Amino acid sequence: MESLEYESESQSGASFMTTCFNGLSALTGIGVLSIPCALSQGGWLSFASLIVIAIICFYTALLMKRCMDSSSRIKSYPDIGEHAFGKKWSVLISVFIYLELFLLAVAFLIMEGDSLHKLFPHTNVCVWGKTIEGKPMFIILTALVMLPTTWLRDLSILAYVSAGGILASMIIIAMIVWIGAFENVGFHEKGTLWRYNGTPTAVSLYTFCYCGHAIFPTICNSMRDKTKFPKVLVVCFVMSL
Repeated sequence: MESLEYESESQSGASFMTTCFNGLSALTGIGVLSIPCALSQGGWLSFASLIVIAIICFYTALLMKRCMDSSSRIKSYPDIGEHAFGKKWSVLISVFIYLELFLLAVAFLIMEGDSLHKLFPHTNVCVWGKTIEGKPMFIILTALVMLPTTWLRDLSILAYVSAGGILASMIIIAMIVWIGAFENVGFHEKGTLWRYNGTPTAVSLYTFCYCGHAIFPTICNSMRDKTKFPKVLVVCFVMSL
């Protein structure tokens, strides 16, 4: 029976490549694009905090994998908290994890609404005799488009959506480089070495780059071969830096 269960698990789940797509999608995007703003707030020396945060997140992800390997019942951060400290800590950790994920979803919807409203400022829709326009309309439309992706139970399928997000990030970065190099904008060596009053803002923006850390247990559990998860972490963190 154990051999049959292992064989069925090895034939299902996400491959190494699709898991890398999901991990990179969690670590790239708005967070990476906010790094220039973080540098302007904290200065060039504040970039060292990004390296420190990346190392901490990478190491804690490895510790998470070690905790999950210690018991087959551990599938998430709340399970780790319950295994280490008891049921009360599991509830507390669940509250913080789900609150973080909820607020991230709200933040992304707001940013999506702002961006689309600036691109299409005079767009509106009429629903049951009521006109919805501006940012609320784009937030609702974005939520309706993204909602079906939350119904996917197999992360190997969701990897195609993640690949689209990675491609979009690469296109945005390429556009920024093109505008700076060929559109008479240029790259100017400006900025301060360190701005102490802007360091908290810079550190918070750097931390935002790795907010996808909360879904690493789900990504690990979705893998066909979970022993390759450390390699996935190496690929994701190296490419996100």
